[in-house]
Amino acid sequence: MTRFQAFRIHHDDDGHRAGLETMDTDALSPGEVLVKAAYSSVNYKDALAGTGKGRILRRYPLNGGIDVAGHVVASSDPAFKEGDAVLCTGSGLSETRDGGFAQYARLDARWTIPLPAGLSLRESMVIGTAGFTAALALLRMQDNRQTPELGPIAISGASGGVGQLAIDIFSRAGYEVHAISGKPDHFDALRALGAHACIDRHQWDFSGKPMDSARFGGALDTVGGGMLSGLLPLIHPYGNVALCGNAGGIAFDSTVMPFIIRGVSLLGVASAGTARDIRDTIWQHLDSDWKPRQLARIATDEIALAQLPATFTRMLAGGAFGRTVVNNTLGC
Repeated sequence: MTRFQAFRIHHDDDGHRAGLETMDTDALSPGEVLVKAAYSSVNYKDALAGTGKGRILRRYPLNGGIDVAGHVVASSDPAFKEGDAVLCTGSGLSETRDGGFAQYARLDARWTIPLPAGLSLRESMVIGTAGFTAALALLRMQDNRQTPELGPIAISGASGGVGQLAIDIFSRAGYEVHAISGKPDHFDALRALGAHACIDRHQWDFSGKPMDSARFGGALDTVGGGMLSGLLPLIHPYGNVALCGNAGGIAFDSTVMPFIIRGVSLLGVASAGTARDIRDTIWQHLDSDWKPRQLARIATDEIALAQLPATFTRMLAGGAFGRTVVNNTLGC
């Protein structure tokens, strides 16, 4: 048994509360692989869970953090041995089991991924759920015959973590990327990540027509709501729109026209429950042909566990840019 610090989330008769607590490894969620955590990362979902603004956790209390990377301390599964570098994203972390905002995490071996040879632990957490989601979207689109020849890919919410990593990943895979963002002061940074063009969403009035002139070969929409409604009529025949977010709302207005006239496909991207074989495929891509080239630019902040509450507040207020990496060893 080892004592350690964890960012733990409670919700009971006294309401929501979260913060650093001391606990021991015996109190962690069950699993075959005990990991000494080196890094995690902050996602929008983490901010909702940590502040109580969203009901992300399905049981309480739990340690926050949907991503974690570190070294194996002990394992009852022969696939892992002491000292192995591993990572885990989603897979119930900070939802049904203790997550990665802690000095230690116990993982289910089914969802524990050996660290790819070409990535450091820190780089894997710059990618984290955000980059995994972007890569899963690309995989789904290409499985449905998306190619660069169909035309440029629009990426909405391009200034966010998923959006920035998607710009890098899609451009690395050979696509011309058009970044859509409401933060024009970030356009130079988005171009540096690989965006061919940047579009200010505040200056772009969607026509509201059931169909409009085809402008994009496909799109990754991280926003939902009106953004999704506006993108669908602009997609070239047999292009795909991958949807992975709802910051713009959970409802959208559309017609059947893009689907039955142009054969446009709307693809859902749900990274948390991705099957293991698909996870392995995605991390193989992220270690090779889809490895982001601008991880150093995208990782704009590195914090300690104690700085999580302030980071959550900034993120939910729209003040975050790029990816925030959590160094689980700082201040401990």
